Amino acid sequence: MGIPNEYSGVPDNWFVDPVQLGIPGVRRAAPEDDNPLAWQSDSLCAQTDPEAFFPEKGGSTRDAKRICGSCEVRGQCLDYALQNDERFGIWGGLSERERRKLKKRAG
Repeated sequence: MGIPNEYSGVPDNWFVDPVQLGIPGVRRAAPEDDNPLAWQSDSLCAQTDPEAFFPEKGGSTRDAKRICGSCEVRGQCLDYALQNDERFGIWGGLSERERRKLKKRAG
């Protein structure tokens, strides 16, 4: 039958909703068209130093691309950058020059 909570030492309100804690990658399911930028809350770049994603001219993009490589919303990020003609920074693991080449090849 089990031990009731009042006798087990576990309070009834022990559970904390991870959405309310603000844990990255955890949010309530919402319709996609509700917020087209919802993917940004799951992005790894939002949790790191933004300067790595906008290096000075001639600066290294290695750290940003490494972070992008393990980001679960990388595809959505790249799609956003291509659709919005982002001209600066690393988006979806590609530099502005790489995105330009990709667009040129695609069409």
